[in-house]
Amino acid sequence: MQLFYSEKLTQESTNYTFSREESKHIIRVLRKEIGDTIYITNGKGYLFTSSVIDENPNKCTVTIDSKEYHEPSSQYLHIAVAPTKGNDRFEWFLEKATEIGISEITPLLCEHSERKTIKWERYNKILQSALKQSLQYHLPKLNALTPYKDFLTKMKVTNGLKCIAHCEEGKKIAFSDTLAKQKEVLILIGPEGDFSVNEIQNAILQGFKVVSLGETRLRTETACLWVCCTFANLKN
Repeated sequence: MQLFYSEKLTQESTNYTFSREESKHIIRVLRKEIGDTIYITNGKGYLFTSSVIDENPNKCTVTIDSKEYHEPSSQYLHIAVAPTKGNDRFEWFLEKATEIGISEITPLLCEHSERKTIKWERYNKILQSALKQSLQYHLPKLNALTPYKDFLTKMKVTNGLKCIAHCEEGKKIAFSDTLAKQKEVLILIGPEGDFSVNEIQNAILQGFKVVSLGETRLRTETACLWVCCTFANLKN
């Protein structure tokens, strides 16, 4: 199944015209013709089954034949992470986390952050592409780059488990041991230079549990993906 994405589609939509780029792909590459089926999601749980009614390679148009709603997962993983200095590594994380099934991502601006700006639109397109590739119908929520202190204040009162993973010495709980019967999990992952001692203490004061992601020291993007896989395996 080839899946397309458009946030513009709603329950009331009766037809849709693809962008010029996607139209060329549909008509020239996939060789779709009038009457052929096209599947589209709006990233909000809906799968639209449509049929080609105009095979123009510049503005392929389809009519919506049926709509099917898919409930989101009952469990919710939110990773707040400082983007890596190497942009390709962070983009790799976004792609793979979406494929596995993350719910929300917040890029953090920390004291030791080496990347202080992000390209939100580019990142969101990566999420959309991974959504289509993995045949999912709920697009992860991608928040704006948020200063660490502001994020802690915002998350002071929130449901579910709150964790922070860091490389400093001290007592830690295995992340997997904290997940029993947890339906909503938020975890903080620091930059290459780790969280500062002050940031760690502030998180603890806000009720975050210090967790271990194993005995080896992981890169930022690897730690994030490890969390995604562990959460996905335990929730099934």
